[in-house]
Amino acid sequence: MVGEDRRGAVLAGREPLSTGDVPDAAPARRPRLRSTPRRYAIMVITAGVVVAIDHLTKWLVVHHVKLGTQVPAGSPVTIHYIQNSGAAFGLFPQFTFLYLVVAAIVAGYILLYGPRMGGGLLRLLALGGIVGGSISNGIDRLISGSVVDFIDFHFWLFQIFNVADMAIVGGMLVVVYQLGFSHDSVTSA
Repeated sequence: MVGEDRRGAVLAGREPLSTGDVPDAAPARRPRLRSTPRRYAIMVITAGVVVAIDHLTKWLVVHHVKLGTQVPAGSPVTIHYIQNSGAAFGLFPQFTFLYLVVAAIVAGYILLYGPRMGGGLLRLLALGGIVGGSISNGIDRLISGSVVDFIDFHFWLFQIFNVADMAIVGGMLVVVYQLGFSHDSVTSA
């Protein structure tokens, strides 16, 4: 009976688990991200969330903001609805097919090799963001030949972007930082 009460307290988090007190108790384990299916699931779920949020926000902008207008006008941050048929900064709009191919290659590579790249949860979320952003913008280019951009920070960049762009750039910054950080720590040891 005493063992049952102790197990309940341990499960509820009121007492720490000590294998010396209970002879048949297994050591407490943290959930690990070592299994490839779990790592893959985290990436795919993150990618799905990015695609869903990106398309929801684009749909809201297309249906509630007139093309070319800014809401609220004169603000440092506005919803500025444009259609971008080029790459970053609207460059090279004639290469839409090439952008689709590159997005497919990047997403495919990350989905195949990303779970095996190592790193923790943050890297998996970053890789999932890159995949989701690539897929989301790729869907737009495939269906309409352009991408809906609408977030405009007038005080910081002259670029107008969307949620998928933020996921791609943010994910790339995290991965590059982590790879550089781990490389520096290995070489300095």
